[in-house]
Parts: sequence; structure tokens; C-alpha cells
Amino acid sequence: MKIPNRIQPLVDEGLIDDVVRRLKSGKEADVYTVLCGDEVRCAKVYKEASQRSFKQAVQYQEGRKVRNSRNARAMQKGSKFGRKQQEESWQTAEVNVLFQLANAGVRVPQPYICLDGVLLMELITDADGMAAPRLSDVILTADEALADFTTMIGNIVRMLCAGVVHGDLSEFNVLLDAEGPVIIDLPQAVDAAANNHAESMFARDVNNMTEYYGQFAPQLLETRYAQEIWALYEDGKLTPETLLTGQFAEDTHKADVDSLLDEIVAAENEYYDRQRARKEQDL
Repeated sequence: MKIPNRIQPLVDEGLIDDVVRRLKSGKEADVYTVLCGDEVRCAKVYKEASQRSFKQAVQYQEGRKVRNSRNARAMQKGSKFGRKQQEESWQTAEVNVLFQLANAGVRVPQPYICLDGVLLMELITDADGMAAPRLSDVILTADEALADFTTMIGNIVRMLCAGVVHGDLSEFNVLLDAEGPVIIDLPQAVDAAANNHAESMFARDVNNMTEYYGQFAPQLLETRYAQEIWALYEDGKLTPETLLTGQFAEDTHKADVDSLLDEIVAAENEYYDRQRARKEQDL
């Protein structure tokens, strides 16, 4: 097929030899299968901000660090240069997270390079060597659903232990190869410790997976992995080896607000008593 304009720089650099076909078009990017020597890989071509349908980008970018202070100030001001830097930051975020998660043992596509808004990475394939289907396009038996859900939860735990929350995880952002689920589409991934929305995003991610697999194994719908995992994470007790139960008991202990207010008033009175005593001594 004709080489898309956005991919041409990678061809010129010798990183891609040919474009086979367009694999999919999504809200964030168009994905193509490409030839790199003897290997078939995929090239993810990010859409410009004006063309993306992904919402609430600012919410996802909260807590992201920008090394260059000049760029950070420009991004905050929203200048033309700042918007350009913001776009580049959004595009390179995925490759950085992919390397981070791959090193943490999470099943994600192996990234290679991101150049001019094009991410070159591993093509996930099925047992026949064809592009792996999305989870939304497969039907599972109850046993398959239970096994894959366990694998998925393990990957989600590894992600959180690495400090990452996907932020948009669903059956549409997971591929299924011969070994199980592979997590994809991570440009919006957030820092679990630095983003104030991380907990709610994490719960949504886990609940989306629970609801999907629960179609085939209804017993999963009774589990509460999101609450259990996040509580362990907050307590500093979560590791990739942590044994999970899927159960979680809410803390029903209510704060004694009246006693707390009494303590505050007592502290204020003590403070003012000390202030008066100092003034009397000065006189």
C-alpha cells in the first residue's frame, strides 16, 4: 500500500522497509502493520490533538513530570510552543510506560522507538501468526475466562507495583494471543502516586475487566479486587506475589467528630492561654 506521510520519516531513516496494511483506526491513533527487515511489526500513528476523540486529557496528565523547566512553563501557559510540547509529551508517554511495564514483567507489546508521532512496536499475533484479536471480539468458556482474569489481575497488580494505572482499561484495550491477555493503548496511563484521580481510574479499570470476564464466569461479579488491591497498595503491602482473595470488608468505623472538635478547641484554648501568659510576663 502507499506509505502514509507520517510513516515516511521512519522509512527514510531505514527503520521501516514497507507498510503492509492498516490494522485499525482508533480514537487515539491509526495502527499499521509494517515490515522491518524480516520482521513484521506495527506502527502506531498518533492523531493530532484536534482529531482525537479522547476526552479529559488534562485529568490524565496530572502529575506527569516534565524535565525541561522551559517546556513545563510553556505547557502551563498554553502557548503555541507549549501546545506542541504537550503533544510530544502525550505521544512519548506511551513508549516510556511500555518500557517501564515490560521491565516490570507486565504483558505489553515490546516498544522499539517513537519518532515524529509514530510508535514502532511489537505486533501481537495469535497462534496462526495473524494479528491477535481484541478481547472484545472473542468468546470464552467459563474456565478460560477465570484463567485469563487471573492473568489480567496479575498484570494489573504488577502495573500498580510499578506505579502505573492504565486509566482506560477495557476489553477494547486488551489483545488475546496464545498465552493470554496483552495490555495495549497506554498514552493516558497515570502515575499512581502523583495523580489525584488514580484511585478512581484504577477502580474503573479493574471493574471493567471484572464485568467483561463476568459475562462468561458470573462468580467474578461478586469479587471486589479493586478495593482489595488498592487498600494493599496504600498500606505498602502490595507486591506481585501478594495472594489476593477478591474479598474486601469496608471499614465501618465512624470518626468521632465531636471528640475531634473538642481536641481542636482545647488545643486552641491552650495556645491562647500561653499567649496571654507571655504578654503578662512582658508587662
